[in-house]
Amino acid sequence: MPHTWLGDAIVLAGPAVACSCVFSCLVDVLGFAYTHCSPLPLFWRLPLLSLLLLRHQSPFPSLSSGPSLCTKSEKRERERERMALQNHLTTAIASSSSAFLAPSNLGSSRASNASVPAKKTGAVRCVAVPREEKTTYKTKVSRNANMAKLQAGYLFPEIARRKAAHLQKYPDAKVISLGIGDTTEPIPDVITSGMAKRSYALSTLEGYSGYGAEQGEKPLRAAIASTFYRDLGIGEEDIFVSDGAKCDISRLQVAFGSHVTMAVQDPSYPAYVDSSVIMGQTGLFQEDIGKYAKIEYMKCTPENGFFPDLSTVARTDIIFFCSPNNPTGSAATREQLTRLVKFAKDNGSIIVYDSAYALYVSDDNPRSIFEIPGAKEVALETSSFSKYAGFTGVRLGWTVVPKELLFSDGFPVAKDFSRIVCTCFNGASNIAQAGGLACLSPEGLSAMREVIGFYKENTEIIVDTFSSLGFKVYGGKNAPYVWVHFPGRSSWDVFSEILEKTHVVTTPGSGFGPGGEGFVRVSAFGHRDNILEACRRFKQLYK
Repeated sequence: MPHTWLGDAIVLAGPAVACSCVFSCLVDVLGFAYTHCSPLPLFWRLPLLSLLLLRHQSPFPSLSSGPSLCTKSEKRERERERMALQNHLTTAIASSSSAFLAPSNLGSSRASNASVPAKKTGAVRCVAVPREEKTTYKTKVSRNANMAKLQAGYLFPEIARRKAAHLQKYPDAKVISLGIGDTTEPIPDVITSGMAKRSYALSTLEGYSGYGAEQGEKPLRAAIASTFYRDLGIGEEDIFVSDGAKCDISRLQVAFGSHVTMAVQDPSYPAYVDSSVIMGQTGLFQEDIGKYAKIEYMKCTPENGFFPDLSTVARTDIIFFCSPNNPTGSAATREQLTRLVKFAKDNGSIIVYDSAYALYVSDDNPRSIFEIPGAKEVALETSSFSKYAGFTGVRLGWTVVPKELLFSDGFPVAKDFSRIVCTCFNGASNIAQAGGLACLSPEGLSAMREVIGFYKENTEIIVDTFSSLGFKVYGGKNAPYVWVHFPGRSSWDVFSEILEKTHVVTTPGSGFGPGGEGFVRVSAFGHRDNILEACRRFKQLYK
């Protein structure tokens, strides 16, 4: 029974359709044998019936999903044949089950009267639609050239990628993460209870609320002002509640625009530099020195107490300054911040002061830039609940933009920032804001201090470990980060060595800027057992 369509199928449709046609041809031959040959043994009949049923169900996509060339009557005929095959298969199994279960010889198994109706085998031509060549469509929209300036990936996703690769290599390893500054301890009950109460209220007519004020709910703004800025001349009208300090940094960059120049501590939190690059405030990355052109890198080293020599710093429009600093853990003194405010005023600059770790300060160092006289005229401040209450996932922060802070034309910075917020943001989650209000209750403040104290105990363990091994160690006293010096070594090499030999994730100092080369940041955010185990491994590696 020749099938003249097989060759056509191979030419027109390629290997996939050819295979399906070969399958059909093979099953047709077997079906012919089933219906025209002498009775077959039971162990042949059942598989053949199954194959014939599969043939009519067309399991191959090329036969079942392509365009059909059959008429309606042919389709009905094929469906009747398929149903007949299915019925015969059921009958064969039912009538022969006892033959499988009872002792019998091969001859007795051929006694079944199950049969298959003869299949009409008229000429069939298998036609397939040729596959279109895959093409990559491109729009006419040019890529933002500033994005192309960014070097590699953002630091912390790159660390996550290397951690994932390490786990593929060592799937059974217990990896301890002391890299990204992500909190690990549960949010205190008094805070989650406040969020739960607000969440439940949303299910009632009386408690439901939709869009809120973009600047944040007034009770929370008032609580932030009275808790953090009492007697500093900051009111609730100066405070903008947000989904975190990192998000506000980008919104501030939009308010400043692409024409400004900026300075940053070196090393510093990478979001300052990356957001400046994205906004078009910088030149190209200079591979030989590891810096972007048109950014003023203010060198912060152990030799200068991690505070820049301002006499060597060029004038810029914007100065990003973080205290306590991420990654070095150092907190600026009152005298140092007084010099910084004077420097900004002398140069007509604006300070963006990041105080995300202010509650970790345990000595007399300022917790806010507004503790410095005259700061409201040259500074704004961002902060966050992330590292105080474990809100890294909840997302809640704030930015203070004093009414006294003016652009060169006398227009208030706060008004432009308010317009940016209203345009780009619908306000922080009302549930998160309820959590923030609970944080600032007397019970909430006490609970946050307890959590902060726990992490600071972790820093003491880490500092003691590396100090006992002979390393120069910085930070830890006023911040949840320990800055460990590995002189003469590449930060990424040290990161890789620690990960490979101890299964502990840290953060390479060079990821925070060229001034971080030769250092590794170790985060104190971790369960106590993990901190102790990581330190045990450090001692094994560097003893």
